[in-house]
Amino acid sequence: MTDTPPRLAELEKRRREVRELLGNIGEMRPGSLVGRYRKCGKPGCHCARPSEPGHGPSWSLTRRVEGKTVTKVIPPGPGVERTRAQIDECRRFRRLARELIEISEQLCDAALRRAEDPEEQKGGSRRFSRPRSRPKSRR
Repeated sequence: MTDTPPRLAELEKRRREVRELLGNIGEMRPGSLVGRYRKCGKPGCHCARPSEPGHGPSWSLTRRVEGKTVTKVIPPGPGVERTRAQIDECRRFRRLARELIEISEQLCDAALRRAEDPEEQKGGSRRFSRPRSRPKSRR
C-alpha cells in the first residue's frame, strides 16, 4: 500500500490547518467542573425537605497533579462559565495535538516508504563510467 501524491497532499494540507488552529487556542485549563449541593442540617431549612436538592450549587474544579487530586473552588457567577470555556478549550487543544501527531506519523511513514522504494530513489545515469588508468609516476 503506497500513499498516492493526492493523499500526501491532503495530509500536508490538514497538518497546516491543524497547526493554524493550534496557534489560535485561547485560555485553557485541565480538569472537571462539578456543581455540588449540600444540606445544612437545620430541621427548619428548605434543604431539609425531601424534594429539595439542598444549598448550592457550589462549584469546584478538580484535576490530577502528580498523581494526586487537586480541588479548586470556583466562585458562582461568570467565573463558572469562563471555567467551562477554558476546560473545553483544553479538550480542544488535546484533540488537535493528537490529530497533529497522527498526521505527522502518517507523513513520516510515507517518507520512509518512499526512501525504501528503489523506483522513487534518485539515481545517476545508466551509463557506466570507464575505469581510469592509474596516474603515471613522475620519478
